[in-house]
Amino acid sequence: MAARRPSTPRSAIPQVSWREPRPAPIVLVSGPEDVCAERAGARLRDYLRAEDPSLEISDIDAADYAPGTLLAVSAPSLFGEPRLVRVGSVEKCSDAFLAEAISYVAAPQEGATIVLRHTGASVRGKKLLEAIRSGQGGGIEIACPAIKRDSDRYDFAAGEFREAGRRIAPAALRALTGAFADDLTELAAACQQLINDVEGDITEQIVERYYGGRVETSAFTVADTAIAGRYGDALVSLRQALASGADPVPMVAAIAMKLRTMARVAGTREPSGALAARLGMKDWQVDRARRDLAGWNQESLGLAIQAAARADADVKGGSRDAVFALERLVTVIATRAPYAA
Repeated sequence: MAARRPSTPRSAIPQVSWREPRPAPIVLVSGPEDVCAERAGARLRDYLRAEDPSLEISDIDAADYAPGTLLAVSAPSLFGEPRLVRVGSVEKCSDAFLAEAISYVAAPQEGATIVLRHTGASVRGKKLLEAIRSGQGGGIEIACPAIKRDSDRYDFAAGEFREAGRRIAPAALRALTGAFADDLTELAAACQQLINDVEGDITEQIVERYYGGRVETSAFTVADTAIAGRYGDALVSLRQALASGADPVPMVAAIAMKLRTMARVAGTREPSGALAARLGMKDWQVDRARRDLAGWNQESLGLAIQAAARADADVKGGSRDAVFALERLVTVIATRAPYAA
């Protein structure tokens, strides 16, 4: 059974996408994903500045707060310019900030937009969040939940190209998200680089040319060839990856992830869409895992998963020879048989 995501607190205020933020007297930007939060903040700033170039911008650190600052920077100026006040570290806010912010939410200043960034790393500021979410101050919430699953990264990258009005082949998108599986900031930067540098449609070959040296891409190439039973090609890919400086730890992790996906899909007869929804995957991931399962059975898949667990322990210090541990893993997967020394 797929793990359930943490529930989001119920809110009486509008929930707005970070891709399409809009101003409000109080804007709560919640959740741990800084990339999305920064995008929301920048787009909100640009929106307000386009409406009035005289926009006044102030930044406050809620953890190092000087009493009276919030009211001072949000108060109308002599000429009535609009004000944007960006407040960071609300999850670490001081008592002084908390008290003044709760009072402010009850009676916001006209012409001011207060953006409160709370990562959710602690329950600090809970009373303030409850006040905002109850509807006081006419606020909105921009949720920025963690993007960790493959399907979430795929959706994020697809949104980057869609927003830019650019077309990218599904295989290219999969290769790109696989190449930056551990860092959303780098994935976002890679998307923008392709959007800015490449004319026309973006193909898998273009992604390979730009980011073929990434460790994760190399790992998935090794995994794909080994799972397909192409033993010689798998060893060649493995040695090329290691020669380019690939770290054995993330390589084993990438291979193990593909094996686990195969195990989750094995033996199921549900339509791809229904199974993907139940497992928190994308349709194409289910289809790919089913294709990968050709030639595999329960015994050989179990053997490969056990080999991956052993390799994971070995490359993390359990063995003096991480390269040998990787070669043994590739051999077990590609031959579908126990390793014979």
